[in-house]
This record gives sequence, C-alpha cells and structure tokens, in this order.
Amino acid sequence: MRTVEIRVPATSANLGPGFDTLGLALGLYDEVEATLTGDRGVHVTVEGEGAGEVDLGEGHLVVRAMRATFDRMGFPQPEGIRLRCRNRIPHARGLGSSSAAVCAGILAARALAGGDFSDDAVFELATELEGHPDNVAPCLAGGLTVAWFDQAGAPHMVKFVPDARVRPVVFVPATRLATETARGLLPKDVPHKDASFNAGRAALLIAALTQRPEPGLLLAGTEDRLHQQYRAPAMRESADLVERLRAVGVPAVVSGAGPTVLAFSTSDSQDLIAPEVGNDWHIQQMDVDPVGANVQFPETR
Repeated sequence: MRTVEIRVPATSANLGPGFDTLGLALGLYDEVEATLTGDRGVHVTVEGEGAGEVDLGEGHLVVRAMRATFDRMGFPQPEGIRLRCRNRIPHARGLGSSSAAVCAGILAARALAGGDFSDDAVFELATELEGHPDNVAPCLAGGLTVAWFDQAGAPHMVKFVPDARVRPVVFVPATRLATETARGLLPKDVPHKDASFNAGRAALLIAALTQRPEPGLLLAGTEDRLHQQYRAPAMRESADLVERLRAVGVPAVVSGAGPTVLAFSTSDSQDLIAPEVGNDWHIQQMDVDPVGANVQFPETR
C-alpha cells in the first residue's frame, strides 16, 4: 500500500469582469488522503463539508478524477482505493469545491501511479473534467491566474502574484446554487459595448490586485456587465449584498457562479462588516493562497 496526501485551496472565479478567465486561490483548504489498497472496492470517508451528502463509492468526484487520470496515464485501474476527505470548502457556494475535488483526484492518481504526467497534462485533464479552466488554474498554481483556450482548444494559464496588502473577504450564505443553474441564466449574446467595458475592467483589476491595490481602483476594476446582472434572479440576496457593499465603496462581486459574495480589503475585515449586512452570512477574511495544490507522501515528511 502507498498513501499520498493532497491539500487543495478554495478558489474564486470571475472576480467581477473576468468571466470564465480570472481566478484567485484562497487560504481555505480541503485535504484528501488517498491509498491504493490490496482490497477490492472503493471506501470513502468524508469529514466536514459534504459529510452525509456525497457519494462514498465510485461516484465520488475525487475517485472519478483518479480513475480518469489512471486511464489517461495508461496505468492499470487499481481494484482497491481508500480515501479520507477533510473538507472545509463549502459546496455549491461559488468557492470551487468541485474544482478542488477534481484537482485532488488527478494529483493523487499521478503521485500514486508514479508515471510521466506533466503539469500541463494535469491542467488539461482538470479543465476537461471541470469544464472550464478559471477555477482549476488557481487551485493548481495558487495566486491570481488568467486562463484561456487557444485556437486548437487547449487550455493555458499565467499566474500573477497579488500585492500582499490584498485581503479577500468572503460572505457565505446558507443557501446553495448549482453552477448549471446560474450559467443557464446567461444570454447567448451580449452587447459589444458591454464586452468592451469588461475587457477594460479586467485589465484594470489585474493591475490593481498586483500593483496598486487602492480602494478606488479595486472598486472600478470589479465592475461587471457580462454575467452578474443576468444571474441576479437566482440569488437575490447575494445581488443585493453586492449592490449595498459597492454603494459604500467596497469592491464586492459574486464569487464564481455564487451565491457567495467576495470583497477585497486592504486592511482588517471589520471595515467590511456593516450592520446592514445582517446575520445571514458567514463572514471570513482570508489570505490569498500563494502556491496552490500541495502533494506529500506521509513517509517522506
């Protein structure tokens, strides 16, 4: 038997104007311990988020990602897999829980198979399984990432290091929202002026996060016209909170597909917690995760 331990960060995609492109790794982690055993069957235990809800066999997302990786590597499918999952990333809240599971499964399988499977291959498979690269890119690489597809359909990413003064704050509601539901509200086409607007704001946001994290620049850089307004009917409370925070100068956006709200601070989180926010939100200030997924073998620590 051989065991590997994987730690994967939560992520926030879009960040306002960077729809399906920008992503940020956050200092909140799921941990997966994967073992190939001599027994038959798959055995999964889950602590924390998802406990009592997710599949504990072949249908578990980490297991499915492992199986896909073994196939891609040409490694014989093991009969026995044991997983221990310690989850802290909320499910269906727009913080990249599914991307974290996919990345954890791929990295676990690569480490256990011991074959030749490059980081680019990991990113490509993770994007294929997840459907989009904007969450898997920061989960794997950490920091702030820009992800895109080339003309052949291959995914690419580049990583930036946010200014140390940038402190993300998340407002997590109790309600959930499936990504498919939120994406289904988007129009097929958008006005040219809105696309141009978002292109400029996304460029400004990268500059603000990495070089000049000034409140005014962050507020302008997080403006969006491509997706949040269309998704608002599915998360009225989140849309209302974003509007109220922005009205008092706080750079706030919907995190990923929502319904979590992400805001950027350059100081203590107390400057974001106004009485009108209410008690229906779990508010947590986080660090930006600088390195992304971490892989360790217990026997070599």
